[in-house]
Amino acid sequence: MELSAPLTVNWTLSYACNFNCRHCYSRGQTRDELGLGDVMKIVDELADCRVAFVNFGGGEPLIYPHLFEVATHATSRGLKVSMNTNGWKLDAEAAGKIAKAGFRSVGVSIDGATAEVHDHFRSRPGSFEMALKALENLRDAGVDSTVSAVIFRDNVAQYKQIVEQAAERGVSTVYLHNFKCSGRGMENREALDLKPDEWKAFYEDALKYREDAPAKLAFDDPIIALLGEAEGGAVKGSTCGKLSLHLEPDGDTTPCGFIPLSVGNILTDGLKAIWKDSDVLQKMRNKEPKGKCVGCDAYSECLGGCTARALAVTGSFEEPDPHCWKSDGTESA
Repeated sequence: MELSAPLTVNWTLSYACNFNCRHCYSRGQTRDELGLGDVMKIVDELADCRVAFVNFGGGEPLIYPHLFEVATHATSRGLKVSMNTNGWKLDAEAAGKIAKAGFRSVGVSIDGATAEVHDHFRSRPGSFEMALKALENLRDAGVDSTVSAVIFRDNVAQYKQIVEQAAERGVSTVYLHNFKCSGRGMENREALDLKPDEWKAFYEDALKYREDAPAKLAFDDPIIALLGEAEGGAVKGSTCGKLSLHLEPDGDTTPCGFIPLSVGNILTDGLKAIWKDSDVLQKMRNKEPKGKCVGCDAYSECLGGCTARALAVTGSFEEPDPHCWKSDGTESA
């Protein structure tokens, strides 16, 4: 299946951030930021191309000075708008502005069930309590909230507590994100990332827990297909470049935020042409198995796993996902 435009655009309006997280893919990146007029032109193009969802990331979106103007215009054009935030600046006033601008939902990053774990991972004392308060402010303002939790070595044993704390504050969905190995995540990979068999054990446990969890659990990892979990999805393998695209602050587009390869600039090349004609996107949509993926009976379901992680670790889209727990096409011991 190939869409005429991405279903979702993840948009980094600015890389400015008040945190210095240990896993961040973008910390240290700099890009020129477009003027508000050009940003509004991009909103109109996304709407004209019938993109359904726009998610603002970063950086920290609540630092961007024109966030609410851009979001209000986007919702007026029929786009379903969301964002991800660290929660530090999401006080009651900001929650009210979020509601007024028409945000469909807001995701707050919470990466531990205790301040000790979360604050160390986020390199910001006090950030755990601020994130929990942000959820309460969203609830009180009538805005649907989600939680994004990046699973890593220090929080994997307490992920259920993260879910429970989120549910207590009215959260509808908790995203249990895999570790991407990009940016600072690559620098700190040895200390933070799980081993392949540990990822398998986590997913097996989380899939069982999902049946009784107090909030909906969501996973964004194509490697989970090895456990029979990908059937019925819109696409197999990674969704980046197939269902979604990433926008940089200067209008450049990349397959996703974790793949720093420009495939064109939306202002000069146009979204439709980029989506249809990019050689990089075509290569991602038509991967050829390499290494242990060749002959693997699960390849048709996972398509090699996470493309971003494979590229970050091996330098190739088509190499096996380093989180894969299979060995030469068979289960690892």
